[in-house]
Amino acid sequence: MQIHFILVEPAVPENVGAAARAIKTMGFSSLRLVNTKAHLDEKAGWLAHASNEILENAQEFNSLKEAIEDIDWIIGTSAKKRRVNEDYYPSNKINDLIQAKANTIRNLAIVFGREESGLTNDELKLCDIVTSVPMKTTYPSLNLAQSVMIYAYTLSMLEYEEEKSDAKSDQTELNILKIKTEDILSNIGFKKDSNIYNRIMERLMILGETDIHLLLSIEHKINENLNKT
Repeated sequence: MQIHFILVEPAVPENVGAAARAIKTMGFSSLRLVNTKAHLDEKAGWLAHASNEILENAQEFNSLKEAIEDIDWIIGTSAKKRRVNEDYYPSNKINDLIQAKANTIRNLAIVFGREESGLTNDELKLCDIVTSVPMKTTYPSLNLAQSVMIYAYTLSMLEYEEEKSDAKSDQTELNILKIKTEDILSNIGFKKDSNIYNRIMERLMILGETDIHLLLSIEHKINENLNKT
């Protein structure tokens, strides 16, 4: 499993540099940046402190949608609860959700928003789940680099086995489930921008490997019957 850290429009070079340091310190290497050049500022290099290769190898994208095109499961982060998502998961619980998926995903991304305003509602809709760091007080809040460090440390404790079976498809089982469910919902009349549609997809994304396999079998039968009619 590859884990990617995505920063959306960070404005403070020092935050990007400190985030790169946190990523490397916890054993990760993939940093993706959306609509920013902050990592090229020398101040970012000062804070990276022996993690400059993370900045140098960072991938740049024009939008979050582009940055997650090859990602199987997207974890958004938010300091405030928004109406766009019903469920928010504490940062110390996300490893359980990831491990439950076992080999159904290959690429995972955790997405961080802007220093001042975080991720927009539209950006949060692109995420499969949303998580936040439990805090004892509302203020002062964590800054971007501190948040990255917390999640990097949490994710570094993940324990999972290497996939033993040969990959049969470029798509992961979770992605296949997502696509099939979207097709079925569309065929039976659920509109993509409806609350119930989004709620179904949101709950779908927290399923573990066993339930994913079960639903794929059910959906295969549903599609067989739909194609007969």
